[in-house]
Amino acid sequence: MFEQTFRNIDDALRKEAGCTTELDYTEQTSWLLFLKYLDDLEQERVTVAALEGKKYSFILDKQYRWDSWAAPKKRDGKPDHNKALTGDDLRDFVDRKLFPYLHAFKQKASGPNTIEYKIGEIFGEIKNKIQSGYNLREIIDHIDELHFRSQAEKHELSHLYEAKIKNMGNAGRNGGEYYTPRPLIRAIVQVVKPKVGERVYDGACGSAGFLCEAFDYMKGFSGLTTSNFKALQTRTFYGKEKKSLAYVIAIMNMILHGIEAPNIVHTNTLAEPLANVQEKDRMHVILANPPFGGKERKEVQQNFPIRTGETAFLFLQHFIKMLKAGGRAGVVIKNTFLSNTDNASVSLRKLLLESCNLHTVLDCPGGTFQGAGVKTVVLFFEKGAPTRKVWYYQLDPGRNLGKTNPLNDDDLAEFIKLQKTFAVSPKSWSVDISSIDTTTFELSSKNQNVNEEILHRTPQDIMEEIVLLDDEISEVLENIKALL
Repeated sequence: MFEQTFRNIDDALRKEAGCTTELDYTEQTSWLLFLKYLDDLEQERVTVAALEGKKYSFILDKQYRWDSWAAPKKRDGKPDHNKALTGDDLRDFVDRKLFPYLHAFKQKASGPNTIEYKIGEIFGEIKNKIQSGYNLREIIDHIDELHFRSQAEKHELSHLYEAKIKNMGNAGRNGGEYYTPRPLIRAIVQVVKPKVGERVYDGACGSAGFLCEAFDYMKGFSGLTTSNFKALQTRTFYGKEKKSLAYVIAIMNMILHGIEAPNIVHTNTLAEPLANVQEKDRMHVILANPPFGGKERKEVQQNFPIRTGETAFLFLQHFIKMLKAGGRAGVVIKNTFLSNTDNASVSLRKLLLESCNLHTVLDCPGGTFQGAGVKTVVLFFEKGAPTRKVWYYQLDPGRNLGKTNPLNDDDLAEFIKLQKTFAVSPKSWSVDISSIDTTTFELSSKNQNVNEEILHRTPQDIMEEIVLLDDEISEVLENIKALL
């Protein structure tokens, strides 16, 4: 129903000199979608209030509401082109009046989890890049065709928005920071099994893919009560995100999935001292794919007992600290974590094995993440008891993964099935922790159920390995630059 409208919006954005990448298209679509959503939400609240014989107090003043500046209508509901701003008038209103007005909501809001605060935060972090008022008018007219009133409409919009995020992830290295393949997320959620009444957290939430998939998983439970659903809406999902664009996308993504006022905070999670975490802050479930690479400043590293420039290692310490006793986690990390010999890696593996039960390691093939050559593993652990045995599963879809042949749900079906009983198979095996070297705590393990043999490698295999090595070399050079 709305697919063509999304295409039309992208076509109009491509004409705009200020928008040159998929990231720009998603960002600019996001703030306009948010304002259209806000208008539909307010109209719905007006109707509910009227049925209850009450008067509704609008969040936005009259001149800043969608139906005043963006899409005024005649009495018959048709667009009123005489009242609709366009050209320079429209661009100047958006840049000089609308954005400053909306940004000011941050100071007025009663707290960070209110819709008012989210409005202020979003419009303080992004700018209107559509500098032609005529292009902006065309895009607004397309956005006005979209509606958020029924669950079916929201469901379709959430799928279209996810497709935009996926395109952004495939567009290049920066976009890839915001996108974890949804089949992998769904598999992680099914293994960790969040329950209604538990709090689910992602401290590096990107586009909020983990939180959205967890919400979809939990709202599908049979026997869900109105009270349960309200708990899912308001006090189940929590995220933090450092980057402005990702924060805005996360908010919009969660809204489209059905969470009206997402508990997403715009902050550098790692800048928060670990020692300040109290029991009330801890979570039952953590699902995350933290960023890789050494980019945190020395003063941020001071917040952690194991100091390192590797961002993902700092996040892993944060996640362990943030879990309640008995809490469960599924965390994506570079596979080199299992075998690196530096002091930080050894200390972190020791901490993980002694404070948590690392029960499962999912070894992902190269190409799992589009636009990023790094090989990864997923660590599944439970806090409160030391590790005794680790079950490994080597994911092998039987084909080279790539943009045109991405990971799918069927690829992970066997992993989900075998993991329930830690079954031994040609792709899975277990290692007793008593057999590992306690000076290095190395966790890398080869598949013990497959005979070692020299495999014939195609030119495509060799090229993919070269890409992996190039990416790893680039990352090492970036880390060296950060230290200089």
